[in-house]
Amino acid sequence: MTEILYRQYVGESDLPHIMALVQSELSEPYVIYTYRYFLHQWPQLAFLAIPAGSSEPIGVIVCKQSMHKHASNRGYIAMLSVDKSWRKRGVASTLVRRSVEVMRRHGVDEVVLETEYDNAPALSLYESLGFIREKRLYRFYLNGKDAFRLVLAVPPPELDHDLPHYMKHAPTTAILSYPIAVDDDEVSCR
Repeated sequence: MTEILYRQYVGESDLPHIMALVQSELSEPYVIYTYRYFLHQWPQLAFLAIPAGSSEPIGVIVCKQSMHKHASNRGYIAMLSVDKSWRKRGVASTLVRRSVEVMRRHGVDEVVLETEYDNAPALSLYESLGFIREKRLYRFYLNGKDAFRLVLAVPPPELDHDLPHYMKHAPTTAILSYPIAVDDDEVSCR
């Protein structure tokens, strides 16, 4: 089996790869400004998965972290995409774990995301990582489909001994420190 390397987003040169992966695998269309909104403000929360010996990413996660309603430090998984031929190898779960670990080190209280209500593989993945269904969002996506909002409560780093089993082996790398933005918009980015 081919080794898969994981690294953080490094700049605009990664953008075409990220866009191609997301556009080929997710139903929601995004304009380049949506990608840049996340990648320029939270570059430390975007990771790519690349097979050893290749330069083409086969997986990507794009996230953000900001204060929600001035009360909680909230992480948000905006995009997660893995090439169909590379699925069922732990790529998506590793990308989620890495992102959540960076957010946890920066004081996140919870991580949220939305996924189509009938996307059984995504729901299974996130639930296996400890996410729970918070609510159903009717006609959430442009294609008219409903979504589930999923939430993961994240314990602070000082409670490492209390971490759930799915987070205990979260791979870590050198973590760059970036300030956490305050985001007052109540509109969820898809």
